[in-house]
Amino acid sequence: MEMLYAITTGILTSCGLYLTLRGRTFPVVVGLTLLSYAVNLFLFSMGGLTTDGAALVNEGSQFADPLPQALVLTAIVIGFAMTAFVVILAMRARSEVGNDHVDGKKEDRE
Repeated sequence: MEMLYAITTGILTSCGLYLTLRGRTFPVVVGLTLLSYAVNLFLFSMGGLTTDGAALVNEGSQFADPLPQALVLTAIVIGFAMTAFVVILAMRARSEVGNDHVDGKKEDRE
């Protein structure tokens, strides 16, 4: 299970980094979203992956750590708000500049 989490986190990180380095605004937004998903998986896996862990603590039972779950839930809410903000910012920049390049310059076409 840990290997699956590590591979998934690595793939999300590499895809997110590749898309973040693109020249257009929409792939940058998608790349930042993928990076936030990778960070969420990383935070969740740092709490220790337990299967069949109890949600409530009983005497002598193995339980799931609630702190990484709370951190991931908070990160999801903040990530959604920041994604919405960046999308609106990209739409405004597109309407004012006239293109969707990150640097604001028009692409030279042959």
